[in-house]
Amino acid sequence: QVNFVVCQLFALLAAVWFRTYLHSSKTSPFVRHVVATLLGLYLALFCFGWYALHFVIQSGISYYIMIIIGVENMHKYCFVFALGYLTVCQITRVYIFDYGQYSADFSGPMMIITQKITSLAFEIHDGMFRKNEDLTPSQRCLAVRRMPSLLEYLSYNCNFMGILAGPLCSYKDYITFIEGRSYQLQQPEANGKEDTKYEQPEPSPNIAVAQKLLICGLSLLFHMTITKTLPVEYNIDDNFRATASWPVRFFYLYVSLMAARPKYYFAWTLADAINNAAGFGFRGYDKNGVTRWDLVSNLRIQQIEFSTSFKMFLDNWNIQTALWLKRVCYERATFTPTIQTFILSAIWHGVYPGYYLTFLTGVLMTLAARAIRNNIRHYFVESPAVKLGYDVLTWMATQVAISYTVVPFVLLSVKPSVTFYSSCYFCLHIASILVLLVFPLKRTQKRSKMHENVQPMWSKKIEEENLLQRNSYSTTNNSFSQKEEITCRYQALKQ
Repeated sequence: QVNFVVCQLFALLAAVWFRTYLHSSKTSPFVRHVVATLLGLYLALFCFGWYALHFVIQSGISYYIMIIIGVENMHKYCFVFALGYLTVCQITRVYIFDYGQYSADFSGPMMIITQKITSLAFEIHDGMFRKNEDLTPSQRCLAVRRMPSLLEYLSYNCNFMGILAGPLCSYKDYITFIEGRSYQLQQPEANGKEDTKYEQPEPSPNIAVAQKLLICGLSLLFHMTITKTLPVEYNIDDNFRATASWPVRFFYLYVSLMAARPKYYFAWTLADAINNAAGFGFRGYDKNGVTRWDLVSNLRIQQIEFSTSFKMFLDNWNIQTALWLKRVCYERATFTPTIQTFILSAIWHGVYPGYYLTFLTGVLMTLAARAIRNNIRHYFVESPAVKLGYDVLTWMATQVAISYTVVPFVLLSVKPSVTFYSSCYFCLHIASILVLLVFPLKRTQKRSKMHENVQPMWSKKIEEENLLQRNSYSTTNNSFSQKEEITCRYQALKQ
């Protein structure tokens, strides 16, 4: 853990140096790729020793599979190999070497690399094999139209900014950053028919980095002072279960799980700050003209702590992983996409039984929450006062449900997890099943089709917004026109 923090702090300093002395205006993409890759592999070697070879082996074999299999089926083979290789490494680490330990391990970075390998394989398959009209708007936006070189592939997977803690980013966004096209804007011509590309002064990430480092410091302080005084394991303490009332037990359940989150806030926010310090992560300006450095952000703390629905929590927690699950599984699943997505998430996280208990419980909670929202929420949104009361009630229910669901994720093993659930009489499991029996779960169209149906409206809206704000991004490999790039970026952010 000390090695991990030291390496991340070194990466932060390296990111500042990278942006200052190896800026795209001063250095070729080739040099930036080489330096980013070598620094990343050095950090991995320092932090994990020779276990870091797994990162190169997994990436190298996946690249070889892409080359020899071809674009028609490579996404399937890469998906099976990368996830299988990760699972084998997790099994050996957990059941042979170090069961139940929370220390930083080499399978953590491999989880991020697995996301990148599978994402890129699907994006290349979409861009080089599937017909453009068969793609959803987000798939069309992220589709890669040429095979990356080995150097580009290793740089994307193993760069120093994201090798230790991510977060996942799209291949196009990363290449755009390396080639220095992140700050290209458009000026519409007077006739309104053509756009002229021009450069704007590069915005400074210093304020965003400072703010995120402050959050890191507060999260670390909270973790070191408060978290250990509120252990999750106390929820299954015999004396506590025997003497505490139900309100006290549920209150402690909530605060103990809330206290367990700052370590994730620290790790993910620091990773985000490292990317920003290197100049990566700029997403344009908001309506007030303030720069937004959240392109690769992995969480939104305020929305997490004040979420009023299960979906709102999941949408703001581990954002890039949620997007990965949606793009490689949910949008492509032919049946029960929710269940398949939760199963994939459990497999990706690891082989501890607690993960599977959490995600199977999460399926029930998600479906029940969706049924309640679809059937009763519209009765409480007319009056502001009534809606406020509804929001307070749903916030309390959501926080308890989230805490109840993730207890096995922290406890890891079957016995303590079942002990906890049985001490609660499986109350929320039973409540979720009853909700699904009472309220019909409305069948909806696949989200991808819904996005396509509203595509013209979104296109018109984003074009108007960009004419006003004069802000867009160049995130393609010269395959789309500039207007299509604006539409793609907007829709990707909306999703």
